[in-house]
Amino acid sequence: MNDLPSIAIVGRPNVGKSALFNRIVRRRVAIVYDEAGVTRDRLEREVERDGRRFVLADTGGILALDGERIADSIGSGVRAQALAALSGANVAVLVVDAAEGIAPLDEEVCRLLRKSGVPVVVAANKADNPELDLHASEFARFGYPVYPVSAIHGRGVAALLEACYRHFPVLEVPKCGDAGSDAAATDGDAAASAAADDHGEACDGEARHERAERPTVVAIAGRPNAGKSSLVNRLLKTERVLVSDVPGTTRDPIDVPLEYGGRRFVLVDTAGVRREARVDTAVERYSRFRVQDAVERADVVVLVIDCERGPGLLDRQLAGMVKKLGKSSVLVVNKWDLSKQGESEYGEWLARELPFMAHCPLVFVSARTGRNVGRVLSVAAHVAAASRQVLATGPLNRCLQEAYKSNAVPGEGAKPLRMHYAVQTGFAPMRIRVFVNDPRRMPASFEQFLANRLRDAFDLAGVGIEFQFRARERKNPDGTSKAPPAPANLREVRAAKKASGKSRRRRRAMPRG
Repeated sequence: MNDLPSIAIVGRPNVGKSALFNRIVRRRVAIVYDEAGVTRDRLEREVERDGRRFVLADTGGILALDGERIADSIGSGVRAQALAALSGANVAVLVVDAAEGIAPLDEEVCRLLRKSGVPVVVAANKADNPELDLHASEFARFGYPVYPVSAIHGRGVAALLEACYRHFPVLEVPKCGDAGSDAAATDGDAAASAAADDHGEACDGEARHERAERPTVVAIAGRPNAGKSSLVNRLLKTERVLVSDVPGTTRDPIDVPLEYGGRRFVLVDTAGVRREARVDTAVERYSRFRVQDAVERADVVVLVIDCERGPGLLDRQLAGMVKKLGKSSVLVVNKWDLSKQGESEYGEWLARELPFMAHCPLVFVSARTGRNVGRVLSVAAHVAAASRQVLATGPLNRCLQEAYKSNAVPGEGAKPLRMHYAVQTGFAPMRIRVFVNDPRRMPASFEQFLANRLRDAFDLAGVGIEFQFRARERKNPDGTSKAPPAPANLREVRAAKKASGKSRRRRRAMPRG
């Protein structure tokens, strides 16, 4: 991603920077709300449009004039993140409000851009109709080309991007194979792929193979102030995301690429989730939705727990969401430098507090001092690789049959549960289809027991396992299917009769007068 050209979106608060970012990315990545200061961190996404690939960065609004003291650490952090985005950008898009006209903070952002030396294109946003184009012309006194746009409706965005493309570097594409080959592509995708080859010997097949090796997506989740952003910054060895003692500093999920130990990762720093009853703003509600989205697209979820506070209700809710989605996970106990307990003692207590996560690897770290931080990605990579295993049918069935025979199954009713055979039908999460005589007799406790036996037998610690219990289809001597097993209770009997049309409603006779 670092080899691609970059566009940084900057401006004062509440001018539509995030709306423009989402319009160009063609996805609702950044939270958009009619409130100043919603975006705080620097959001970056790799975009492919018009035959070109580039990195688009969304930044928070500049809140103070030059020389003014910023009241809190969040405001100063937002400004620092905007400057960091400018330092690596090929072109900056200054977003202004065409309806409101020039504001003092617009001129302040313009001064910052002149100091950075980055080429600038002005996007006069909220020009929803041609009449507002005249209002946009007053921004020409900044000395930069002005393009009226409407991020909400998409008006003028194509012309704005074309102006940005003119500032992209022109990459020479090294030829693959013999010198007379015409296979070199002229678009940005082929140029970026060829330029990334250090030896100039990679051919198209190797480039496709490189793109096919997708990086491991690791979502960092946890309650507010557990140290998620500090952990991400320590792993990256730079202040990439905002860190503050104020709960709720992170709002949007922040995707950050990282190469560690020869492996490629994408770290996703998520917002700290408060209890739903305490969520009092729309922005925080959107943040909760984005946390679930981040967990759903992750290969591994790192659940960060504050060692001093221990797992509370929020940690249990997050762990329950991870388990429900079938995600592989790692438990990280942060701020371990402040603990006076032993790791084994704390681990046993944590297993009692979160019994359904007891199978997950446990890593004790200190994001402040850097203690054991590197092991988080090593363990996450191991768990991700284990979740993609394909289990052979023979060993899988032997393991489940031994587990079935070693433990009395507390089945419901007089007819005991019988397991016939199993087969793996998917991975990440690992899906196991088990054929039994009657799926309704499978208790949830025994399902968890089978999952733990599989994890012990095939080194699947932390891997999400989903069972699909199916009734084995039985055949009559003539080849026709036998009737399904009889319903277990009166409610199912009534439902079966209603479905077959045999249920009749008895009408009470009217009393004669």
